[in-house]
Amino acid sequence: MADVAASAGVSTMSVSYTYNQPSRVSAATRDRVHAAAAHLGYTGPNRAARSLRSGKHNSIGVVLGEKLTYAFEDPQARRFLSGIADACLDADTALVMLPNLHRDNDNARIRDAQVDGYVVWTTEIDDPLLDVLVGTGRPTCVQGGPHHPGLEWIAIDDRAAADAVATAALTSRAHPAIVALRPDSRRESTVVPGADASDISMPVTRARLEGYRDACVRLGIDWSTVPTLFTTHNARGEGDRAARLLLQDAVVDTLLVMSDELALGALDAAAATGIEIPTRLAVTGWDDSPVAAAAGLTTVAQSLFDQGRSSARWVLGLSETVDAAGWSVEKRRSTGRENDPRIEGGVL
Repeated sequence: MADVAASAGVSTMSVSYTYNQPSRVSAATRDRVHAAAAHLGYTGPNRAARSLRSGKHNSIGVVLGEKLTYAFEDPQARRFLSGIADACLDADTALVMLPNLHRDNDNARIRDAQVDGYVVWTTEIDDPLLDVLVGTGRPTCVQGGPHHPGLEWIAIDDRAAADAVATAALTSRAHPAIVALRPDSRRESTVVPGADASDISMPVTRARLEGYRDACVRLGIDWSTVPTLFTTHNARGEGDRAARLLLQDAVVDTLLVMSDELALGALDAAAATGIEIPTRLAVTGWDDSPVAAAAGLTTVAQSLFDQGRSSARWVLGLSETVDAAGWSVEKRRSTGRENDPRIEGGVL
């Protein structure tokens, strides 16, 4: 700036004002500064240097345990990111997307990102990134868990919600099967009878499976006979594939599904194979997307927009606490009980 000021015949403060508070200098001064800067090849104040001096980057990092395309393809991921973006508007802050696919350089790239804090889309309980984030000293909030020392988190009571939605579906049925979100980062599709939730490292999948088991045991259903299919990814086509595989067992009369996208795929499979909903098969989902409501899907409702906004506001210092997250079960025709009152959930 000193070189530009000398070339333009103005003070260094005038150069600073030209770039940072242009209304404080005359148009003639701005023109002289810009002309001198162009001649010298000066492009303006260095943002990285400014960040080093102030200790602020005016950006927030969103850590996704998925490929970046997932953030644009999955409707619930979009809602969550919309909530974060809404909080960023309040703080005039940028949003930086940081995938965490457990590759060799992921932890270092996320640690070194020029951000003021992080919001993490749920990850594994033993993910080494969690300790890396604690080590940065930057505020971090994890959606869905795990609850890790030194980090904030926001989640509904997934276990209680799973118990409630399973109970709503199984009151007059006795042969459920479960379509579960992938249990860890390996992305292997397996079918496990009587799955042990304690073996699962993804906290959301673990809690929901525990809730389904609670309902089955209370209703007298032998958990060891209940098959759980773990999916490779959360997509409608994967739900279709999973349902076709599980429904080869003609005894299955209920599919408890851990996302609306997977559940919509299960409805597709039922329609394609002539299985009547809900007479022959009941299906439940999770998240209460607009498409799920239109399809008459019984599901767990939660606001990922509110969770994203609340977590980001806490990270940005706009709120001293993370808001409690509530849930409800929306009963619709996919379980044949849509006229029953809604089950309201507590908050965690």
